[in-house]
Amino acid sequence: MEVAVRATWDPEACVWVAESEDVPGLVTEADDIEALVAKLKVLIPELLDANGVALTERDEVAFVLTASRHERAERHAA
Repeated sequence: MEVAVRATWDPEACVWVAESEDVPGLVTEADDIEALVAKLKVLIPELLDANGVALTERDEVAFVLTASRHERAERHAA
C-alpha cells in the first residue's frame, strides 16, 4: 500500500500543513519537512488502523510526500 500526502506551506503560521485523501482524518503541521515526515510516520499507520484499513503483513505503509510552496522573487535593477 502506498498513500499520497501533500504538504503546503502556510506563510501566516510559518508551518508545513499535510493532508491526504488516502488517509481519512489526516491533517497535521510542522515547522519543517523533516519534522513533518516524522509525524507522518506515526500518524499514517495510526489513522489507517483507526479507520479499519488493513496494512501489509509487515504492518508498513509507504507514503509519497509532495510539497508545494509558492514564493515571489523580485528583480532588482542593476
